[in-house]
Amino acid sequence: MNAVILNIPPVAKLTDEQFYEICQANRDFRFERSAIGDLIIMPPTGGGTGKGNSGINAQLWFWNQETKLGEVFDSSTGFRLPNGADRSPDAAWITLEKWNSLTAEEQEKFLPFAPDFVVELRSPSDALQPLRDKMQEYIENGTRLGWLINRKDRQVEIYRRGREKEVLDNPVSLSGEDVLPGFVLNLAVVWG
Repeated sequence: MNAVILNIPPVAKLTDEQFYEICQANRDFRFERSAIGDLIIMPPTGGGTGKGNSGINAQLWFWNQETKLGEVFDSSTGFRLPNGADRSPDAAWITLEKWNSLTAEEQEKFLPFAPDFVVELRSPSDALQPLRDKMQEYIENGTRLGWLINRKDRQVEIYRRGREKEVLDNPVSLSGEDVLPGFVLNLAVVWG
């Protein structure tokens, strides 16, 4: 099952609050919103992708518990990007400074910025180009490091601010570099 895109005409554009309320009223669905306001309804993942996402989030969470450098988020978390898009990466991380800058109310809604770090794990039904476009959108809106993990081809595309995309074939692990100091993702949980 592929994502469904609902084209919203300019006269019917949703406010940020309306979009948030739609998401809250339909918790069994995963929604994103493009920068031009189109709604993207994403299907649930299959077992292999869900297992991979859990493994990625667990490793990131354990690293963060040790370092206490920020906060980790799963694919249910919405981020309102500066370009107006609302995105929900499979895994995300922000610095503690960013988290602490938010009010208690802001912490309970879609976070009003791009994550510092994102992971998108390609499901078997995902077309590659829309994921690449999403990764580029994250980088253009403030994300410092992003990994697009393509299980099907056993490749990882690494996106960094100010640099060209790097493609790795069948890597065993990935380094969090200077964004996530000391973090190493073991890809065995993804390649499975």
